[in-house]
Amino acid sequence: MTADYDVIVVGAGNAALCAALAARERCEKVLVLERANEDEAGGNSRFTAGLFRIVYNGVDDLRQLIPDLTEQEMASTDFGDYTEEKFLDDLGRLTEYRCDPDLSELLVRRSFPTVHWMRTKGVRFTAAWGRQAFKLDGKFKFWGGLTLEAVGGGPGLVQSLVQIAQKNGIEIWYEARALSLLADDDGVHGVRVRRSGKTQEVRGRAVVLAAGGFQANPEWRTRYLGPGWELAKVRGTRFNTGDAIGMALAIGASPVGNWSGCHAIAWERNAPEFGDLAVGDGFQKHSYPWGICINAEGRRFLDEGYDFRNYTYARYGRVILQQPGQFAWQIFDAKVKQQLRDEYRIKQVTRRVSDTLEGLVAQLEDTDQKAALEEIRRYNAAVRTDIPFNPNVKDGRCTEGLAIPKSNWANTIDTPPFEAYAVTCGITFTFGGLRINTDAQVIDTDGRPIPGLYAAGELVGGIFWFNYPGGSGLTNGAVFGRIAGMNAGTAAAGAPQPA
Repeated sequence: MTADYDVIVVGAGNAALCAALAARERCEKVLVLERANEDEAGGNSRFTAGLFRIVYNGVDDLRQLIPDLTEQEMASTDFGDYTEEKFLDDLGRLTEYRCDPDLSELLVRRSFPTVHWMRTKGVRFTAAWGRQAFKLDGKFKFWGGLTLEAVGGGPGLVQSLVQIAQKNGIEIWYEARALSLLADDDGVHGVRVRRSGKTQEVRGRAVVLAAGGFQANPEWRTRYLGPGWELAKVRGTRFNTGDAIGMALAIGASPVGNWSGCHAIAWERNAPEFGDLAVGDGFQKHSYPWGICINAEGRRFLDEGYDFRNYTYARYGRVILQQPGQFAWQIFDAKVKQQLRDEYRIKQVTRRVSDTLEGLVAQLEDTDQKAALEEIRRYNAAVRTDIPFNPNVKDGRCTEGLAIPKSNWANTIDTPPFEAYAVTCGITFTFGGLRINTDAQVIDTDGRPIPGLYAAGELVGGIFWFNYPGGSGLTNGAVFGRIAGMNAGTAAAGAPQPA
């Protein structure tokens, strides 16, 4: 029997398509299996803003990725730099230094070369001016180490990768759900697939798993993340239910990582159960550092200014889920209106507006309104107004004397009109997954690589724990997708033909 394909890739998001493209450089026949139909394809990558956290040592590096940067744009922008040391420090600090050291170092060191490789393939990038830079004194200043985004955001990224894959002769099957791996004592030899209602075996010399985490599976969420997680909204695709993780565990793959942890954010309270591609990431509500958050009891419950938004947003969703009723209100006044991100302007928001604090609080349903008004007044009295507000740095404008402080960007809520936005927990992806080595080979429970099996993306465990630096998810998928594809393609090209 001959192999149907050299490399089979399970999934069709950023990690999977990078794996397919890298494999195609080393072998002839590459197949991508996508569980979703074509309209819903692309996994969680379709729902992202397309931001990539990468190492760069100044604007000259960025110009290699964004060759159409104009002289005016460079003159009016302080891009700064983001060194390997800064990236590693952020990754270690936010994961409480539990991140796998070898995989973390590979992620950081391969970040720029991988994105540059994507650019040579035809993926276009731009600077994230609207998300990661504020204009002060006539000049944009980037902050938080996050500068690069794919043109068109997540949808543009996936569309570009699909077009490049097809141009390179990579075959994509939609509505093709991988059910199990074809494996024996010699390793993995293909995938059992249900395609358009029909089950078949597709043989391949190597398989790359890149089909996301288990965040869209409420039973697994409750089993691994804990009670109450079935109540979270799913930010992205409804198809990431842990299938690829399960099929690898079934043949002896080793689980690793923060199985009770996930990336979860503040999300529109009345958003649908799963992500809506027409809205994309617009349901997220990430401007909380400029205001305050109040729960159903009328109390603040977190330090909104603890750190830059892209270092706190991925863990604050869990904190909101733990509040009474699993929701909160983000409250702002007119002074920071210009700082609010575009997602606050979409029509699908639960927003309350008033010219008085009393009038605003009276509209906060499901909330102890008297306690909320007292909490806002108590907060206002505690703000160090003598310290200047600066959204581009951790400005030290804080509160004093509160049980829960606000460490930076503490603006008084005193200038009408006042606005409140209702948010709940939106889960993005889970942190537990499969153990891999630096060649992206899946490791079994005896500590040995499983021949013919590779993995990348959200379903890999051991890199993110408790939290993660914003934008490192897509970078992680691309880096290890490329490594998995390269090694799978090399192994397939050199493998003997099955008898």
